[in-house]
Amino acid sequence: MTSAAIYARVSSARQRQDETIGSQTAALRAHAEQLGLDLPGEWVFEDDGHSGATLMRPALERLRDLVAQVGVDVVLCYSPDRLARKFAYQALLIEEFTRAGTRVEFVQGPRGDSPEDQLLVQFQGMFAEYEKAQILERSRRGKAHRARSGSVNVLSGAPFGYRYVRKSDHAGAGYEIVGPEAVLVAEMFRRYADDGASIAALAGWLTAAGAVTRTGKSRWDRSVIWAMLRNPAYAGRAMFGKTMASTESPGLNRVARQQGRTTPRAGKTVDRPRADWVEIPVPAIVSGQTFERVARRLADNQRFAARNTKVPSLLQGLAACSGCGYAYYRTSTRTTNKKIYYYRCLGSDDYRYEHGRVCANPPVRADYLDQVVWDHIMSLLTDPQLIRAEIDRRLEQARTSDPVTGQRRQLESALAKASAALTRMVEAFQEELITIDELRARMPDLRAREAGLRGQLQALDAQVADREIYLRLADDLEGFLTQLRGHADTTSVADRQHLLRLLVNDVLIGPEKITIRHRIPVRERTGAREPPGDSAPDTEGDHGRSYPLRWGRACAAIGLRGCR
Repeated sequence: MTSAAIYARVSSARQRQDETIGSQTAALRAHAEQLGLDLPGEWVFEDDGHSGATLMRPALERLRDLVAQVGVDVVLCYSPDRLARKFAYQALLIEEFTRAGTRVEFVQGPRGDSPEDQLLVQFQGMFAEYEKAQILERSRRGKAHRARSGSVNVLSGAPFGYRYVRKSDHAGAGYEIVGPEAVLVAEMFRRYADDGASIAALAGWLTAAGAVTRTGKSRWDRSVIWAMLRNPAYAGRAMFGKTMASTESPGLNRVARQQGRTTPRAGKTVDRPRADWVEIPVPAIVSGQTFERVARRLADNQRFAARNTKVPSLLQGLAACSGCGYAYYRTSTRTTNKKIYYYRCLGSDDYRYEHGRVCANPPVRADYLDQVVWDHIMSLLTDPQLIRAEIDRRLEQARTSDPVTGQRRQLESALAKASAALTRMVEAFQEELITIDELRARMPDLRAREAGLRGQLQALDAQVADREIYLRLADDLEGFLTQLRGHADTTSVADRQHLLRLLVNDVLIGPEKITIRHRIPVRERTGAREPPGDSAPDTEGDHGRSYPLRWGRACAAIGLRGCR
């Protein structure tokens, strides 16, 4: 029986509220039942609230993995723009599914594999991409025009101290000052500008006063206070267009680490240049002079803050807690004669959380952990057998992977049919079944198709690297690794950071185990009891008692006391 999988998608919050994705899934299920397809319950993939302008969608990722690993005969989708909003993405997905032997069928769209149907799919994809770009551009220009005309409608929300009044038939949207909240805001600005209160002290004061944040929390975070002190709306100048979307990939956050994602969703929000902001007048809570004094103090704090990284660390942005998933940040303490740096889990800080710390992992000595991770990575890079094994594994995977072999078979079959068609045309002309004009009219298309298929086969061969190139690289591997070992101890921290971030996904720190997750697969081994100077972590392994980073009373090297 023919197996099928379903993919449905909606992008906007309004579509999610209207449950239009449910209607899509119902129509797709009815279509599969009408065709007599076998549809397992776990093969229904729904992206609820994800844009079709990107391929980084959770359900789509699972569908692509399923098609690559399991034989799926057909993927049902409501229309081409539900699969993707960009024509290039539609073509990429359809080609990927076709290489795996899976057919893509649309309920609202062409359902055949003829050239006419493929052309219609391409036209629909181009129209969907044009429609998406047109909607985005019209929305952007319309919001920018309303912002320049002083309309508050484009802001669609109000910070603490204000109430957002929606537009009506008689008046536009606006900000309305909330008396009790405005008193707290004015006092907060006065304390920071005149009394020299810290942001942490202001957060504690507002929490003790029983004020509720705009999101309904009773506990105030320092980041919320910092953002309020920077918001020019309190001085009567709300700003539109302060940020913009970027296609760069953000760093792994706690949720991504706990879900096991190695690559986060592409796209993040970055600040626009100050000159591109559009000012919208709103009622002021504090004076312009007070806001300027606060801005100067914030700038001075940023310039002279002790947290500014003046001495870089190797694992900056890579260390995370294996228990709670929060990142490790670097802190320091002073002894009688030197300054010692530590990596500390964000979840172990009492002041950050309403009910106290969420993690009990203690700090780790930064110099010890940096050296252990660096030695481990160098031991991997200086192992010729490991490098050769990785080269051979990737070469074999590239040559024997099902998508590559399946695509080659399809191209060879199509090339054989094109060559046979050329031969039949020549034989038909020789037997005077067609005229010379008909032959001249049909031969260029057939020859162009044959040449195109040969070009695709050559491109496929170029993707699979030649084995002799890898063997020549492996022959000279010892010389390269010897040079690498010679310069390993003299490289700067910045160079080590660059190399480490190319090879390591993250370093997970736990009470009894340090896990280094990198892109080179190695055999898992358990940690042996070796002298502290010679021990190094495995990719996944426990560390014995003599390990210098372990937690215990015998050695407090990782705690806030120095190891005597």
